[in-house]
Amino acid sequence: MGLVLFPRDGDNSSPDVSWSYSGFAAFRRRLAETEGFVLSAMWGFGGERPWSEVSTALEPLLDHPDVGGDDLSPAECASILIRLEAITDQWAQEDGDQLLQRHVEDARQLVGVLRLCIEKNVPLVFL
Repeated sequence: MGLVLFPRDGDNSSPDVSWSYSGFAAFRRRLAETEGFVLSAMWGFGGERPWSEVSTALEPLLDHPDVGGDDLSPAECASILIRLEAITDQWAQEDGDQLLQRHVEDARQLVGVLRLCIEKNVPLVFL
């Protein structure tokens, strides 16, 4: 069982990115750490810190339920894409373990999916 993010374009051959739930949690934790905060301290992740105290273009991705929730709009995809590309480049320059390398690969796949959502003007679906 896991999570798949894909463009709502009606094309089953479009790219997607998938994780186990624990893999997606680890990916988001690393993104949050890169942005300078601890995800588990945030409201909705066991903590009490409100999202209004955090400034990141990744908020729509980070503060999204694993199951359900609204699709991300093409505009949200565009704001996420810019920051995610920068983070991916940063991670790729770091000497890291296998998990970091897995996160770089996942981030690159997600970048491709986000680009397609923007190009086709379709939302990103969490399923």
